[in-house]
Amino acid sequence: MQRIALRKMLERFYMEDIGSGDLSAQLISDRDNQQAVIYAKQDGIVAGVDVIVEACSLLDGQVRVSLLKKDGDSIAYGEPIATLSGNPSILLTGERVVLNLLQRMSGIATATRNAVETLNDPTIRVCDTRKTTPGLRMLEKYAVTAGGGYNHRFGLYDGIMIKDNHIAAEGSITAAVAKAKAKHGHMVKIEVEIEDEEQLREAIAAGPDIIMFDNCDPDTVRHFAKITPPQIVTEASGGIDMRTLHAYKGTGVHYISLGFLTHSVSSLDISMDIVASHERMQSAER
Repeated sequence: MQRIALRKMLERFYMEDIGSGDLSAQLISDRDNQQAVIYAKQDGIVAGVDVIVEACSLLDGQVRVSLLKKDGDSIAYGEPIATLSGNPSILLTGERVVLNLLQRMSGIATATRNAVETLNDPTIRVCDTRKTTPGLRMLEKYAVTAGGGYNHRFGLYDGIMIKDNHIAAEGSITAAVAKAKAKHGHMVKIEVEIEDEEQLREAIAAGPDIIMFDNCDPDTVRHFAKITPPQIVTEASGGIDMRTLHAYKGTGVHYISLGFLTHSVSSLDISMDIVASHERMQSAER
């Protein structure tokens, strides 16, 4: 994850949340450093520990962070992810933004791991789409990789995808692919979305880098993958969810892209508690 970009994002998020000051945290008297623990209240996969580190550094460089889990680790209910030590008002001011992002990212990582395990086919890579939350794409796509998935293009700028509306506007798959090849260099990949065998054969003849089989059932994907030349990467997408994903095992497609990994995922339940003074004393005595 790009740390400079992450820090800029956190600055925006904290400006939104803190505004002119945390009125609740101002009620806390100045006192010695206190400890806090961030822990899971649900089983899942962790993603976003860099958020904890960068957020604490941004708010107060004196806050000490001890990471007990790394991205991609499994976590069980009650297990700690990190411990923090610092000014309690700073810890509480930073809490909500950190937890919001950590919960969201860990939920995505958990859903991705579940998808990979449900498909259970190491020859097929599970990947995401551009159906991400505006402003959070970098974090959400990173979370997919933490869960064992792969990234599709990040935006409109780093790959060409010729979809049904592009084909309709240009007149044909052949014309659209030819124009893309003429306009862009060899570092820009060209993908064509097809819906039936006639379109597939036209796309094969046009010679893109990738062909997506859109809204095709497993038998159709298996057939299309078999007749597509090996130099063309294949992808299945559309209408695939956790109930149907297992049926695509062994279809021979290279990638399956799943929008639900980011657009409708449930956040993982994660919380933070300040450790009371008497609890720390008891822990030290033990």
